[in-house]
Amino acid sequence: MRSASWAPERWHGGGTPLPPVVRHLGTDDRSSSRVRVVDATLRCIARFGLHKTTVDDVAREAGVSRATLYRLFPGGKDAVVRAVVETETARLFSDLGAAMGEARDLDTLLVAAIVGAARRLSSHAALTYLLEHEPGTVLPHLAFSGLDRVLGVAGSFAAPFLGRWLGPDDAVRAAEWAARIVVSYLACPRDGVDLTEPADVRHLVETFVVPGIQALALRGPEGRVGAG
Repeated sequence: MRSASWAPERWHGGGTPLPPVVRHLGTDDRSSSRVRVVDATLRCIARFGLHKTTVDDVAREAGVSRATLYRLFPGGKDAVVRAVVETETARLFSDLGAAMGEARDLDTLLVAAIVGAARRLSSHAALTYLLEHEPGTVLPHLAFSGLDRVLGVAGSFAAPFLGRWLGPDDAVRAAEWAARIVVSYLACPRDGVDLTEPADVRHLVETFVVPGIQALALRGPEGRVGAG
């Protein structure tokens, strides 16, 4: 029988919020038991879901004792799941940063960012399970104030890359648009548009995103074209 040591009702409909500051376990911890616990948690969530995954499941999957897990993460399940979110966010941004850093023009950078994010997120086993079976742990963070936090984190990360071609405000706006596109696709995939395919994304970027950014860039602080 599964242990009920982590009360699942604490997680009903809420999930874990995206951290305001992206952190990860650090280079000193890469081969440590902390990383094993994080990766074991991801595998357990992909099999059992967040609600049914217990401390014993994670400890057994990670090959550590229950006592060791609590020593590594004194906050128990709350602390483990926060570490999972932070580490997976850092891993995503690390991959995207490498691809975006190689772009030689704005269109290519946006395509690389959107395709890279869509591919990683759509193939993420734990996230896929939650979206299919426990959407209440994810979707609240993709709407209203939860979405604002997601867009804020995405904008802070991507704006410096976009700043090679755009002013500060437009760089943040473009980053948030790209993030909205990925979130929308993740929450509700659409027929005829595959964000994992570069050709589809390039058409989207060239037809809508870049022209939209250029149009808004012509507007002054009062929202009028040519206002200054």
